[in-house]
Amino acid sequence: MAGTEYAAGAVLSVALAKLYTTRWCPYCVRARMLLSDLGVEFDEIDVGAQPELRREMMDLSGRHTVPQIWIGDQHIGGFDDMNALHRAGQLVPLIESTGAATKPNH
Repeated sequence: MAGTEYAAGAVLSVALAKLYTTRWCPYCVRARMLLSDLGVEFDEIDVGAQPELRREMMDLSGRHTVPQIWIGDQHIGGFDDMNALHRAGQLVPLIESTGAATKPNH
């Protein structure tokens, strides 16, 4: 699996992440790209054509916009929220705290 190398020389291999998205949303595309670049596996729930899934997302998050992102059981918000965590150096530790293993980057 591809990933981003960090100063410690490790790549995140697996974390439980969940995204509520739509196919046409540019922020959803960016969220998928960032998690993929970090080597994080995620479940994606497309709410675009299924109002019951959008309602589920709204009930869980209290928000109506996509994407809505969870790392483990923690709702972190949308792409801007996730990107702010990443820029502050807090996203990788959050992912690792879910029990994600790291492996050396070869």
